[in-house]
Amino acid sequence: MNFFVIKLKHIIIAALVLAVILIIGVSASREVSVFKVNGREVPIYSVERDDNKIAVTFDCAWNDDDIDSILDTLDKYNCKATFFVVGDWAEKYAESLKKISDRGHEIGNHSYNHADYTKMTAEAITADLDKCDAAVEKITGKRPFLMRAPSGGYNDTVVQAAENSGRFYIQWSVDGIDYGDASAQAIYDRSVKKTKAGDIILLHNGTKHTAQVLPKILEALECKYEFATISELIYKDKYIIDNTGRQIQK
Repeated sequence: MNFFVIKLKHIIIAALVLAVILIIGVSASREVSVFKVNGREVPIYSVERDDNKIAVTFDCAWNDDDIDSILDTLDKYNCKATFFVVGDWAEKYAESLKKISDRGHEIGNHSYNHADYTKMTAEAITADLDKCDAAVEKITGKRPFLMRAPSGGYNDTVVQAAENSGRFYIQWSVDGIDYGDASAQAIYDRSVKKTKAGDIILLHNGTKHTAQVLPKILEALECKYEFATISELIYKDKYIIDNTGRQIQK
């Protein structure tokens, strides 16, 4: 009996040591140096690359009226995009979310109900992200590891909550400003004219003109750039983030 207890104790100790080694290994593999601007940590806005990849992203928080049109256009231009979805949107429009995933696009977390993360604790932010992840995973079978805060609002608490929970916080470097009364031409100009390699483009679904102008945007971009999802664009480990939010691999 004593032999069994001693042996069990050794097994438990060995398991704990192995767990510590694995945790240290994971931490070491994701070596990160974040630049602080005016004392504030910065998420990923763009990526320094030696190729011509860019990422097209959509925030989904309103309706799903134009999802089919957007997906058909993305297919036509062989563009795999990243959709940052709000959790309650995912639940309300589960069929559309499933279409996005089934057609090969990437799903990111955009909070559960678009609350202001800058007014929440790290624990509350993590719980909200977990709730959105669970909603997405229930519908698609895939759990997101990318996140974007509602309205892009962040502070150190938001960035650290994302990092400490193993998520990548993704902003954008090109903003189509495609909501409200934005005209199709204005959306096109903002999405195309200043875009360069490594940029992350922000668009939305559920707007007046985004689905309409998307073919023109992708046609202009495909002449110069290769479309990539966010997970294909960013570096997963051994990187720094400079004062502009540009991710650079060490």
